[in-house]
Amino acid sequence: MYEKRLAWSVLFRLFHWAFALSIMVLVATGLYIHYPWSNSVIEGSRSFVVAQVRYVHFVAGFVFISALLVRLYLWFFGNRQEKLWNSAPGTPANIKNLFSTICYYLYLTDRHEQRLGHNVLAGTVYILTIFVSFFQAVSGLWMLYPESPFWGSWGVSLFGSQAQARFVHYLIMWYFSIFFFIHLYIVIWNDVKDPEGLISSIFTGRKFFHKDTIS
Repeated sequence: MYEKRLAWSVLFRLFHWAFALSIMVLVATGLYIHYPWSNSVIEGSRSFVVAQVRYVHFVAGFVFISALLVRLYLWFFGNRQEKLWNSAPGTPANIKNLFSTICYYLYLTDRHEQRLGHNVLAGTVYILTIFVSFFQAVSGLWMLYPESPFWGSWGVSLFGSQAQARFVHYLIMWYFSIFFFIHLYIVIWNDVKDPEGLISSIFTGRKFFHKDTIS
């Protein structure tokens, strides 16, 4: 017997898609900004491709920051599954879930604790991703507003110089690129292994579980 339960609120689902789509745009435009391959003959005469791509990058960046702020809000004011402590490795039960999930993904066991929200391994990675996103946002805003005393003070404190901030910004871009493909593989793998509707839940907000396995 399966039971359909609400896992993700509308705001969480909006965060997910704003975060995911903005990252895709930021990576694509960021790679172009790093190495613009447009024809230098027309650049600055009949068109200004680099400036147009930078503009798209900046708009996507503000969408990314907005999504980040929404996730921070949901950590403390979302539903049970969306709160920080639900999937953080800070309790004995969550630590147990972390190691059991690792064993499950490594095919060392066929059983694992099913949760209505994220398992603790996923939750830990997402917490790390939000933490990394903070540095990405600050480095980006400092490069966008180099003369701002506010962002300048944050930038100097965290990175030391704009050159170092730009280098960190570039490295974190690769973190997000790798994260995207691993995340895509894991959610498809989970959807095949467990009939919980993991992929559809990010559209509908609901998951399916055996009534005696929900935690």
